[in-house]
Amino acid sequence: MNLLSQIAAWFFVVILVAVFIMEAFFYHRKELYKFTLIEPEHVGVLRVPAINIGFYNLTYALGLVAGLLLLGTDWTEAGRALVLFTCAAHVILGLVLYVSERRMWTGALMQSIPPLIVLVAYGLWG
Repeated sequence: MNLLSQIAAWFFVVILVAVFIMEAFFYHRKELYKFTLIEPEHVGVLRVPAINIGFYNLTYALGLVAGLLLLGTDWTEAGRALVLFTCAAHVILGLVLYVSERRMWTGALMQSIPPLIVLVAYGLWG
């Protein structure tokens, strides 16, 4: 993978970890309503799904880190597959988020644009 795709992938790791922290630990904060759309009266009901989604993001971040660390080793192909799979999954998930809840368009962009940059950079320059 070229340097641009790797830098974009590391940037996406940072986004995924930040979203993990927000969703797993701060989903109930009123300041994050614009991002989460969780109404104060629904915080209790949405506690488990919010935490679970946060950990999904952490899991993807760890898979992406593993893939990036495998690049340049004897396991380069496995690393590349992990990076490309994670990025492709998040492009799809970002589209699904936008289609299912248009008010979350900024989250959909944050979820899909950085990994799309990874995929395009990889596709153009390998």
